[in-house]
Amino acid sequence: MAVGGSFLEQIRETLAAAPDLRTRRMFGGVGVFSGDRMFALAISDTLYLKSDAETAADFDALGLEPFRYGTKHGDLREISYRRAPDEIWEDPEVAEAWTRRALGAALRKA
Repeated sequence: MAVGGSFLEQIRETLAAAPDLRTRRMFGGVGVFSGDRMFALAISDTLYLKSDAETAADFDALGLEPFRYGTKHGDLREISYRRAPDEIWEDPEVAEAWTRRALGAALRKA
């Protein structure tokens, strides 16, 4: 479930629109923060962006599934992060728009 160094650098470049961008290794993956707000999560070289009721339709329209993990009891849990669209890696404007959506969801959670 580790996140490779080259993928981590790609994340930093792609999400650079976030002010005070920083990353922190956690739970076998990487949390991506803007200041003290986590707005993205990378696990196994897959990027997930923070979502909420206001942005869920954007993710649903593209069929972007939520991050799921198994518990020690065998249950499957979901958290409010959804797979990032592939287009963010090729188009800086798309990357910035999705970064702002994820930041908005993280700020509304607070």
